[in-house]
Amino acid sequence: MKNEFIKAMDFRHACKLFDENKKISDEDISYILESARKSPSSFGMEAWKFLVITNQELKEKLRPLCWDQAQITSCSHLVIVLAGIESVKPESGIVRKRFERRAMPQEKLEFYLELYASHLKETLSSDENIYAWTAKQTYIAAANMMSGAAMIGIDSCAIEGFDKNSVEELLGLDKTKYQLSMVLPLGYRINKQSEQLRCSAEEVIEYIK
Repeated sequence: MKNEFIKAMDFRHACKLFDENKKISDEDISYILESARKSPSSFGMEAWKFLVITNQELKEKLRPLCWDQAQITSCSHLVIVLAGIESVKPESGIVRKRFERRAMPQEKLEFYLELYASHLKETLSSDENIYAWTAKQTYIAAANMMSGAAMIGIDSCAIEGFDKNSVEELLGLDKTKYQLSMVLPLGYRINKQSEQLRCSAEEVIEYIK
């Protein structure tokens, strides 16, 4: 299993152009999205949402808002990764519901709610701060999607190059609830993979004993 995962990491690259004639099956896209849904999140809040776009007309409208990148229109499925805003606010009631999923005495539940609110006081003080916190967590889910896709021979390309406000407006997002974090095209490469370039282990890994 270890070797299989490393092979997937070797396979994965930032695919710049997808084969428009090859589409991801419903079974495979469900598997990839399940990799996102199962991902860890801070306090277990799961402050994210994933919009899956296959409509070509909508992709065409999104492309100029994403630096005119060919991945947007050539991919099979375009996943719009959103960071939750409202759901992590204690007053939304959703935070309580998330904690209540784990059976615990009322006293312990109230303890965790107080700990959450006090620990994240500064983070929860503005939507801007919340976005900075929840967007980071969406990257865990996105990484799992890309790794999961690579395990079954499906390509991806994480995209941050976009006009955030314009994409959010086009998609009709209520920014008090969700904001754009990443655009993630998925599909099958049409060109040979470029050489993977990485720093050596000695440069990026240090053991402290």
